Amino acid sequence: MNRAKEYHVGAEHDEARARGLANREQGAWGEDAAAEYLSARGWRIVGRNVRPCVNDRRCEIDIIARTEEGGVVFVEVKTHARRSEMAGRLAGVDARKKHALLRACTNWVMRKRWHGNFRMDVVEVYGKPGEAASIDHIENVPLFPPKWRFW
Repeated sequence: MNRAKEYHVGAEHDEARARGLANREQGAWGEDAAAEYLSARGWRIVGRNVRPCVNDRRCEIDIIARTEEGGVVFVEVKTHARRSEMAGRLAGVDARKKHALLRACTNWVMRKRWHGNFRMDVVEVYGKPGEAASIDHIENVPLFPPKWRFW
C-alpha cells in the first residue's frame, strides 16, 4: 500500500520562512552599508551581486569596485547582528566559500579579459536594519593561491 508523504506546513514552516526573509533583509542592509562605506572612500561601485558563472547560484560576488588607483576589488560582505568574542575576523569565510569566491572572481577576470591589478577584500558589517552600522574592512584577503595564473 503506497501512502503519499504528508508534509506539515504549519507554524514551523512559517517561522523558518520568516527567518529566511529576515536574514535576506539583514544581508541586503549590510551590502547597502558596505557599498556606502566603499563609495565614501572614493571607490566606484562597478557591480553588485554579480554572477559571472552560468547556472551556479553559489558563484556570486557581492560587490565589485574600482579603487582610485584603478585596480579592481572583489568584495565579500558578511553581515552579523553583533560582534562575537568567540569568532575571529573572517569567521564567515570558510574554505567552501573561498572556493566559490575564487571560481567567481576567476570567471569575471576571464570574461572581462582584465589584465590589471585586482584583489579580494572582506567587509564585515555589524548591526541590524534601522541601527548605525559598525564596519570592519579587511583588505587583501589571501584568496588566490601563490603563483596564480590566468593566461
